[in-house]
Order: sequence, then C-alpha cells, then structure tokens
Amino acid sequence: MVTRGKVHRLPELDGFIAETGGQRAGLITYKMTGDELEITSINSLVENEGIGTVLVDGVLDIARKKSVKRVMLITTNDNTKALRFWQKRGFRFAAVYPGAVDASRKLKPTIPLTGNDGIPIRDEIELEMLV
Repeated sequence: MVTRGKVHRLPELDGFIAETGGQRAGLITYKMTGDELEITSINSLVENEGIGTVLVDGVLDIARKKSVKRVMLITTNDNTKALRFWQKRGFRFAAVYPGAVDASRKLKPTIPLTGNDGIPIRDEIELEMLV
C-alpha cells in the first residue's frame, strides 16, 4: 500500500481480524506514531453486515486505551464508497493532497489511472477523528 509517497507493508503492521460464525470476515491494519494512529487498510469480506464498523470500533478502542489523540486515514478521490463509510462513522475531512497519487505511482506503478465509477485517480484525501 502506498500513501503520501510512503510504502506501507501491511503484513508488518499491527491489525486484527473480525470473524463471524468462526469464519474470517474482515481485516484492519494500522500503525501508531506518537499520539497518532493511522488506519492503513480495512477489508470486509461480507458487505453491509457491520463488519467494517466492528473493525473501526476496535481500532478506536485501541486508540483510546493508548491515549492516542488522532486517528486518521488516507483514501483516494475516486473511492466515494469509502468516503461515505468513514463520514458515517464520524471521520471528517482533514486535508486533500492534489496529484498525490502521481507520486505514489512512481513507487507502485500498478495503481490504475481510473478507479471507481470511471473517476480518474489523482488525489489523496485525509480523514480524521479526534479521540
């Protein structure tokens, strides 16, 4: 995963798995730096059943226990589904990085030019929650 010109090696990060009925249903990864926690990935294998919310709530619990002041994440401008998801859970827009995906493509050339709904992937959007 590449965001803001940095490579994140997800297997090396902290995270946890959500299960339902004894089966894996989702995964979230994150990294903590000082008093900030960055969510680096979230994947739900079962849509619209609350798995993503459970994963986010788990990370927020960790942030509170560790006295983290800010939880943040980066997504791309084409990911309208993610933007809805995060805002519904109380995250707010913190910054927009125009053209940031172009820099990320230099590190990860497989990032497509066009994403969801035919939207060109150009910018990174930072969302945050103060905890």
